[in-house]
Amino acid sequence: MAVKFPDESLKRFDEIVRRYPKKEAAMLPVLRLAQEEFGYLSAEAIDYVARIMETPVAHVYGVVTFYTMLNMKPVGRHHIQLCRTLPCALAGAEKISALIKAKLGIGVGETTPDGKFTVSEVECLASCGSGPMMQLNDDYYENLTEAKVAEILEKLK
Repeated sequence: MAVKFPDESLKRFDEIVRRYPKKEAAMLPVLRLAQEEFGYLSAEAIDYVARIMETPVAHVYGVVTFYTMLNMKPVGRHHIQLCRTLPCALAGAEKISALIKAKLGIGVGETTPDGKFTVSEVECLASCGSGPMMQLNDDYYENLTEAKVAEILEKLK
């Protein structure tokens, strides 16, 4: 079956594109829409976005692989993105990462067998003054301690 936006998402696509002076400027919000619709950006989804955006597949692929908020494979219901850049590293991000991996029994880039959690390490999430930090789905958790992380994970299980 071919990947295609349903009518409601096509309307959202049109609304998104109308907000920008050039169609190509709408690439990120269109890719976010595709990820919401399809769960992740498969090769078929990338091809589809390239067609509707009237741009080469290689360009869309380049955008998808550059931005860590875009996923090329399925992620768990709770996607934990750990900041790994210098400010968070200096604030103790490695301890937080080790704790999360130990509690969930998975490594970076893996999803728990039940599909509940995926752990990713990402570049700066723009919260450098409040590290270590992580993004859990669309929410930021800052000034993390091992105790805070353990509490967050326990609430999600």
